[in-house]
Amino acid sequence: MYIYKTAVVGAGAMGAEIAQTITFSGTPVVLKDVDEARVDKGLDVIRKIYQRRVDRGKMTQEETEQKMALVTGATTYDAFREVDLVVEAVPEQLELKRKIFNDLDAATPEGAILASNTSSLSISALGAATKRPHKVIGMHFFYPAHIMKLVEVIPGLETSDETASDVTGFAELLRKLPVRVNECPGFLVNRILMPYLNEAACCAQEGSASPKQIDEAIREFGLPMGPFALVDNLGFDVCREVVNVLVDAYGERMQPAAIWERMHAKGRYGVKSGAGFYLYGDRADQSDPELDAMLKELAASTTVTGAFSVNRLILPMVNEAVRCLEERVCTAADVDLAVIAGIGFPQSKGGLLHYADEVGLDVVLQDLEQLTTQLGSRFWPSPLLKRKVGAGHLGRKTKKGFFEYSE
Repeated sequence: MYIYKTAVVGAGAMGAEIAQTITFSGTPVVLKDVDEARVDKGLDVIRKIYQRRVDRGKMTQEETEQKMALVTGATTYDAFREVDLVVEAVPEQLELKRKIFNDLDAATPEGAILASNTSSLSISALGAATKRPHKVIGMHFFYPAHIMKLVEVIPGLETSDETASDVTGFAELLRKLPVRVNECPGFLVNRILMPYLNEAACCAQEGSASPKQIDEAIREFGLPMGPFALVDNLGFDVCREVVNVLVDAYGERMQPAAIWERMHAKGRYGVKSGAGFYLYGDRADQSDPELDAMLKELAASTTVTGAFSVNRLILPMVNEAVRCLEERVCTAADVDLAVIAGIGFPQSKGGLLHYADEVGLDVVLQDLEQLTTQLGSRFWPSPLLKRKVGAGHLGRKTKKGFFEYSE
């Protein structure tokens, strides 16, 4: 199915950037929100993205106006009668999304694909709110959507292969890298990412290292930004919603560090609120006694502590990625593509599972076992990792691990 016209529901930062990405491909898009002010704000985001390209000499003002002509603002579903694909990009609230999908079911042509940009919620549950679950799918962009290349394509229980193929093809038209992910809470990247972010928070609240020290160490490892800068940019309120889904699904190993709720209670949501793990705006260069006091209080009440190391953050990601392989969520190659394109894992290291193969799966297992003894069951090694080591599949040094090697 060729997609001639699209719509995006939700004109916030993410929805606006998705709409801009679609117009950049030359495809018309309707950008809808509940009132004109929000729609206008979304249109302004799109224009600013194009203007930055003009300022850098990457396109002309005339080309910008041609692209802007492809997007239409709307506060009703009247313009949805001719669309082939809708991407929903509203806040991560299941009942809100289910209502929107029910409305879209009535407002769009019978053959239109209804996609959700959800980062963690059930695609099958959204499909059940419609009379066309075979046409409902996850199409998860990564922030900022106009820059990040990865798109997770997530079929629900009743999503047809044709729908998955159409959405994969459309993502490629948008010059993205689509990775098909079998449905599970958190999908792939967020499921892998959250243990890493949480372990960084544990290190900070134990007093093992400061947020700044941890971020610097992770940048030295090769990621573009550290975990605390990443949380601040994503928005702590958004991360918290994903964490709640993961805790409900996976239990104790996803239990969030205490600092998260302290941050939420203080309204420190990151860049958007002017304060998160760092201060922003006029306070960017100031000291932060509020955060210092929170961390000092938590460190005083913490009974289980360990030294900070980069591997203490990276190994939980490896372990969760292996669990994804066990559950057939994706392939090992998909994991490495997703972490490189989705979170900026160093391409020089080949991706997360190539990195594990390089370190040696026996070493990874030994380190996880030591961390389990020292810090608790959240580090408990996955059964597949133990089987790999038991079989002598230790990575590059044995020419077989998560991948096979000829040299």
